[in-house]
Amino acid sequence: MKAKDFDQKFDAGEDLTPYLDLAHAQRLGATHQRISIDLPLWLLERIDQEANQQGVSLQAIIQTSLVEHLALSKPQ
Repeated sequence: MKAKDFDQKFDAGEDLTPYLDLAHAQRLGATHQRISIDLPLWLLERIDQEANQQGVSLQAIIQTSLVEHLALSKPQ
């Protein structure tokens, strides 16, 4: 299918999933980089407590906290 035809179908609100190869779809920015970070034990314990209260992983708390911090400090 030509891009022009695809765009027309999209603009018309048609379901485009039959035309997509979802087996090879990728989310942009979804690559990961493993890091190592040293944290004081008291901080790690506090983060772990928060994770347990929310029923999520320690990693999820750290990632969410970093995203929220960056959103708040975003230059205007």
